[in-house]
Amino acid sequence: MSTQTDLNTLQLMARYNTAIHSLESPDGKECIDVFRRPDATFGFEKYRRDVEDCRGWFPTGYFSDVVFDTAMEALMEAHKHVLWLNHVEGLDH
Repeated sequence: MSTQTDLNTLQLMARYNTAIHSLESPDGKECIDVFRRPDATFGFEKYRRDVEDCRGWFPTGYFSDVVFDTAMEALMEAHKHVLWLNHVEGLDH
């Protein structure tokens, strides 16, 4: 996927989905968004940002097409793919 395609995907997701949880990695370079779709299903996506790049966050996990019935199911699946989530304080595992 090209950077432009990544940006288009990010813009479409932001327009139609509502973030329920946004969790940042301890080093601030990655984040996970758990979101609710207009059809009342849920999903998650992993993003990264580079300090030297001012364009913001870029999707890197390509998990956003996976559908879950609840936000908790999406978050539990994210834990399987994103190891740093186990080190986020205040997050029930």
